[in-house]
Amino acid sequence: MSSSPDPSPPLPSPHDPHAWFDDARFGLFVHFGLYAIPARHEWSMTREHRTLEDYSRYAEFFDPDRFDAPDIARRAREAGMRYAVLTTKHHEGFCLFETVHTDYSAPDVCGRDLVREFVDALRAEGLHVGFYHSLLDWAHPDFTIDVSHPLRDREDVEALNSVRDMGRYRGYLHAQVRELLTNYGRIDYLFFDFTNLERDGKGPEDWDAENLLAMVRELQPTCVVNDRLGIPGDLVTPEQYQPAAPMTTANGDPVRWEACQTTNGSWGYDRDNHDHKSPDLLVRMLVDSVAKAGNLLLNVGPDGRGAVSSADREILRRIGEWMDLHAASVHGAGPADGLVAPQGTVLTQRGDRLYVHLTTWPMQHLHLPGLSGEVRFARFLHDGSEVALSTIDPDQQAMNMTPAGLGPDVLTMTLPIRRPDVLLPVIELWFDRAPGTQSSPPIPTFEE
Repeated sequence: MSSSPDPSPPLPSPHDPHAWFDDARFGLFVHFGLYAIPARHEWSMTREHRTLEDYSRYAEFFDPDRFDAPDIARRAREAGMRYAVLTTKHHEGFCLFETVHTDYSAPDVCGRDLVREFVDALRAEGLHVGFYHSLLDWAHPDFTIDVSHPLRDREDVEALNSVRDMGRYRGYLHAQVRELLTNYGRIDYLFFDFTNLERDGKGPEDWDAENLLAMVRELQPTCVVNDRLGIPGDLVTPEQYQPAAPMTTANGDPVRWEACQTTNGSWGYDRDNHDHKSPDLLVRMLVDSVAKAGNLLLNVGPDGRGAVSSADREILRRIGEWMDLHAASVHGAGPADGLVAPQGTVLTQRGDRLYVHLTTWPMQHLHLPGLSGEVRFARFLHDGSEVALSTIDPDQQAMNMTPAGLGPDVLTMTLPIRRPDVLLPVIELWFDRAPGTQSSPPIPTFEE
């Protein structure tokens, strides 16, 4: 498995305080709350139109005796993850942290500040600390009923909203974010969720987003903030899909991004959902993100007692086995700009190394146009064994048959017939020139 943890994650660079995020490439998302008890998806309160009086009774039975933050942090590190994000409060309004603004919280009902436990465990494993915090709150008496609220279909919605005051709720929201950013030391990542103007939900004005973000910048200047306040943040967060290309602004400028994915389609614990993605698919999604200059944030949802399911533990273990051998193609890596990936491959690059991920296994040969004379050595990452390289000799083309479409600029790798027994085979190419020198095609370099 991965090496022993550093005593603490590295401090942010003064030149780019968010550079750690790009280097990390892989993180763990943890969704946990009262919704783990009904175990029917984290939106069960609103899907089932539950009243607060009915739903809040779960707090009486909230006993996360198997929530083991050190174990979760260790599994994240061994899976090759460099950061982790915990739900401090989801849309249901139940808080996992110590707060003076409500007694609807884990410390009040079970005597445990689960956020404190999580933060301490991450730091012990050398991981960066991330918080998820919902902008919605279906438990707060001043949060007005909107399109996603559990009471949205009541006939007396107008009367109910007439005594609710979003101004008071904004004060509550800002006060709790201040608690999170002042009571737990350095916070590396803040994941807000969510703004929804397209379906008559709530928007930046409802959160006073500009001032909320300004407070984050004041209290935690190096904290990475996502885009879900409804105003620009430090990254964008596509959810449950993989972008087809590197993400850019409308003007074509590159943006920092992170694909938020689940192991089985649910964020919170969903007992009867067994539609888990295979470990090899998740590894392919990870390298697909890296190849497009993005990160992957992979979610698990602990059960009603706080335990990570056996299926999720096995997925993390299998990914960890792969990352233990292949992390060089992920951590600190990015796109191989200027190169077109051959069919059945995904390319990433780190410094003067190119990584060829073989999503399909070819019949003995793999051809890389434009790299003849550029590469001095190739090997499989999983065992360090050499991969033979060859090119067509122009002087011999008249005497021998030339495979269709190949020319003297094509680098050919000769592979064994049998596919290596790893989730995703990777070939590492070492270039025959220093990083930053001009050549055709241009191969970018990245600081390690």
